[in-house]
This record gives sequence, C-alpha cells and structure tokens, in this order.
Amino acid sequence: MDIDQKDFAASIGGPAAIAHMDSEAKADAIEDFLSDELDALLTSKDKNFPTVAQVEAGIEKRHYRAGVGSLFVPAAPGGTVKRLPPMPGQPTLYDFFALRFAPANHVLQSAALALKNGMPEEITLACLLHDTAHALVKADHGYWAAQMYTPYVSEKTAFAIKYHQALRFFPDPAYGYEYPDLYRRLFGEDYVPLPHIRADYEMLKKHPWYEAPRLVTVNDYYSFDPNAQVSIDPFREIIGRLFKQPKEGLGNDNRPVAHMWRTIARPDMAL
Repeated sequence: MDIDQKDFAASIGGPAAIAHMDSEAKADAIEDFLSDELDALLTSKDKNFPTVAQVEAGIEKRHYRAGVGSLFVPAAPGGTVKRLPPMPGQPTLYDFFALRFAPANHVLQSAALALKNGMPEEITLACLLHDTAHALVKADHGYWAAQMYTPYVSEKTAFAIKYHQALRFFPDPAYGYEYPDLYRRLFGEDYVPLPHIRADYEMLKKHPWYEAPRLVTVNDYYSFDPNAQVSIDPFREIIGRLFKQPKEGLGNDNRPVAHMWRTIARPDMAL
C-alpha cells in the first residue's frame, strides 16, 4: 500500500509534529496510519472501482510485491521489519497464532461467524485456518494453506481450505454468497479469474464436497471489524478434537510440510 505524505502528516498534527519524533516513533506512526488506510479499504462503501489496468499501473509504486507473506515485508514503506519473539522448542498451533499469525483478526472473526451460524466443526476449523498462510505467502494462499494443514486436519477440512480460493470469485445465490466489493477494489472491476481458478470452479460444481469450501466463503468475513475483540479461546475444544498436533512440534515432525512451518517460525533465516 502506498502512503500519501500529506495525509500522513495531517493525521499526526502536521510537519512540526513529525520533526519532534524519533525514528521509532515515526515508524510506529506510519504503521498506524497504514493500518487505518487498510481498514478504510476493507470497510469502504465506495462503488468507484479501479480497472485491472489501473491496478497493474500501481505495481511499480509499491515497495513490495502484493503476493509476499506478511512476515517478510515491513509494515511501512521504507521501514524496517520488527524482531519476532522466539518460538518454543515444540511449537503448537496456538504458538503460531500468538507469535506469527497475530493479530489474526480476520480468521478469528470468520470462525466466530461460522460458530454463530451453527456450521459443522470441520467447517469452523477451516474458517479458522483458511487465510493463515498469508504469513508465508498471499498468492494462491488457499492452496498453500491446504498443503500446510493436510497432515493435521481431516481431508474435508483441507479440501474446504484449498478450494475456498476458487469459489470466492464466483457468486452463488443459493448460499447467499455475492462477489465481494473488496475484490473489485483489489483486482479491478473487470478482473477475470485465472484459468486454474476457473477450472477448479467447474470441477467443484460437480463435486460432492462442493458445500465445504462454499461454506468457508459464506463465513469469510469480507468487511471484518478491525476493532472487534476476538480470541482463539472459543475454538480450543474444536482444535483439540480435530487438529492433530505433532508431539515434536509443528516444523519438527519431519512431515513433507515441516519446512513450511519452519519458514514461518524463522523468517529471518538468510538461506
């Protein structure tokens, strides 16, 4: 996200206020400003959407690529990344939520909505986990997340996580799912989903488990409240029943996906 210098200065009291800040205070102020800007984007009711060409024109104005994981970029243009707290020796899913996925506001609200709507536990767990791969990578995050979680959740939960990626681009009136305005802002109002997404959608329409990823999209909270008070506590029993926590700790269990968890745990490794 680009930053408007004039708007930023105005938000903290003008250039004179900036002049009295040390570098750390400036970085914190910029991060707060960008967070507010993102919240405004997520909750905007403005119907003036960009075109795909306009979205692509903004690529070279960013200091990062949009698909990179959130752990790997500074929060503010020209800023620095923050030192992460160390992970315990045998990290659990809770440790990743607290120390690497945090604040995880969006997925916690999605799971809370699923719980409120009486969704099956497999779907509620999928809602809780579906976007957590954003810490690692945002591009194709549904596919990445499904791969991360396949050894530890049921086949249907992994299926729901993986294919919410495709179904979110296609409305389904029977389930009350409409194409989100957020996507018109992010991708452009004339955006056409990529071929692999369209192919998966065609496959899913005939699949007996179509409903699983569709229910994730229905409970995907697209206009989430950034100020909502959320916690992982309401989901501890579901996690305890449905998530197969390895005794060695996530990333230490030598499964084919362990390297993904190690990368999230230690994103500052140079090689």
